[in-house]
Amino acid sequence: MLSPLADRTYRRIFLAQVLSLLGTGLATVALGLLAYDIACADAGVVLGTALAIKMVAYVGIAPVAGAFVHLLPRRTLLVALDLLRAAVAVLLPFVTETWQVYLLIFVLQAGSAAFTPTFQATIPDILPEEAEYTKALSLSRLAYDLESLASPAIAAALLGLVGFHWLFGLNALGFLASAVLVASLVLPSPAPPAPGEGAWTRTTRGARLYLATPRLRGLLALNLSVAAAGAMVIVNTVVLVRAGFGLGQSEVAWTLAAYGLGSMAAALALPRLLGERLSDRTAMLAGAALLVAGLLAAPAAPSWAALLPIWALLGLGNGLVLTPSGRLLRRSAHPGDRPALFAAQFALSHACWLVTYPLAGRLGALAGLAVTCLMLAALAAIGMAVAAWAWPRHDTEEVEHTHRGLPPDDAHLVGAEPVAEGGFRHRHVLVIDFRHPHWPG
Repeated sequence: MLSPLADRTYRRIFLAQVLSLLGTGLATVALGLLAYDIACADAGVVLGTALAIKMVAYVGIAPVAGAFVHLLPRRTLLVALDLLRAAVAVLLPFVTETWQVYLLIFVLQAGSAAFTPTFQATIPDILPEEAEYTKALSLSRLAYDLESLASPAIAAALLGLVGFHWLFGLNALGFLASAVLVASLVLPSPAPPAPGEGAWTRTTRGARLYLATPRLRGLLALNLSVAAAGAMVIVNTVVLVRAGFGLGQSEVAWTLAAYGLGSMAAALALPRLLGERLSDRTAMLAGAALLVAGLLAAPAAPSWAALLPIWALLGLGNGLVLTPSGRLLRRSAHPGDRPALFAAQFALSHACWLVTYPLAGRLGALAGLAVTCLMLAALAAIGMAVAAWAWPRHDTEEVEHTHRGLPPDDAHLVGAEPVAEGGFRHRHVLVIDFRHPHWPG
């Protein structure tokens, strides 16, 4: 699984991702504690609203960034966005009002909305071979999972020495280190999109490609399952551990670490399983089932010790769903459309979080955490059921289909056979493009 690290460019950009994630993880712990410091028992409401604002930035800005990312050098854009996020992280320790939290979170996440899909679309250009790219996806997922595990552990250790405000400063250092590493690289230029498209067409192109592809419609439904479980973990862990079990800041960090440990287990196992042994569809639907089971089990946890394995189960389900998602995106678009498609995944998946974050926060405050778990479990089950229906069981890359609108001398029809009812029929690896605006069948 470590062979992609032999590539110098990927090795450095992966390290930049790890440092950025580590800083962000520390800030996630600090943000929950900051919300509790400002609002006490209403911390779930404040944190849920702040994270909903984050999702608004993601949903609104990512498609625009994906449409125009080809106009700037990747390195320049990524470094500038790291510096913007570092500046905001420096300001967060000084907030005293909830509106200040909301404003800074929006600016911070607007930078992330442009950074993350640009970064993700760069990896398949650095590692064009599918086997190496699959390993890189697992490494990327592992980085997220190690962050989920290491950041709370580091935060727990630091909180015994310093106040949580210092964690925001470490977040800023992570962004600065990421900027330095990216600045030292020569990154491949993105393939240009189709010529002659207007701004609106480019902005919506990724979403149109995404929603026209059956496997990606299934992925969108699974994103809802991930968001339902993830919102419960991120929004209400601090309330559940501190107000529910009467424990301290360190136990909050260790509970989040259990979630990260479960997700890390999935990232380590999947490179050996995906492909001949296990299809992407099977692994991802199994992950969604674990998310539903974990949410149903959570209200019955009698103690903090019983909660930890449930959070690990939710992390395992999260990893099983998210790790293979980049494989689906890579195989569903031409290289020139990948930035738009990755941006669409970023925006549409976070649209699911835009629903679940405030739901987890406000429902937890009004109806209690047990009812919240059950409602989110129902939402995760709906996502799993829709995914199983929308994503065909036999999802082959090569698809037989008929062209009726193309001229007979079109180069795309070389080798195609004419059909009696008109048109030409052939079979090849199919993605949505101007020759294939709709999925066959």
